[in-house]
Amino acid sequence: METIVFPNNKEKAQQMEAYMKHHFRFAGVPKPERALLQKALLKESQKIPISDLLLLVKDYYMQEEREYQYLAIDLVQKNVKRLSFDNLVWLLELVSQKEWWDSIDSWQKVYSTWGKLHQEVEAVFKLFEGQEDFWLRRIAITLQLGFKEQTDVALLERAIDADRSTKEFFIQKAIGWSLRDYSKTNPLWVKEQLTKELSKLATREASKYL
Repeated sequence: METIVFPNNKEKAQQMEAYMKHHFRFAGVPKPERALLQKALLKESQKIPISDLLLLVKDYYMQEEREYQYLAIDLVQKNVKRLSFDNLVWLLELVSQKEWWDSIDSWQKVYSTWGKLHQEVEAVFKLFEGQEDFWLRRIAITLQLGFKEQTDVALLERAIDADRSTKEFFIQKAIGWSLRDYSKTNPLWVKEQLTKELSKLATREASKYL
């Protein structure tokens, strides 16, 4: 299987690094171009054993430029139907490295997809619930985005209740995001949540469609 080496574009890299607050180094490959460069690899990855896939994912994830973390997560998402719960547990080592909203929200899609597919949302939720690392708790809060009528409201409320008073911006943003999303399905429940302790940020985000 051919190894991908993303080309460097200094000008675009500087723009991308600035957008991400200089937390990571970039090669300078925008998403549309990256999608073309990795298309063949994603397709080929579906033919290799899961053990080999996970090693490949880790190898890419540990590279410096941010585009390789995106590629690694895309590889996982492409093969999410083949993963076991133990594979998800193994991947937590990567999830908790090089953390920022972009990678965390991409990992959320992986775990959300798997949980819904296997009807194991609560088991997946428990991987992130109550974690000291707030980025992992962000996944617990946003895990059911887009679930609509299939949302496990008890789990959503548990995640929100655990962090109502947390001052972290990315947690409060996630609470507002999850409530806003669910308000399209159950506005009365969300309105009830707004009567409880919530930050101004979470309230503003949650109220968008109400």
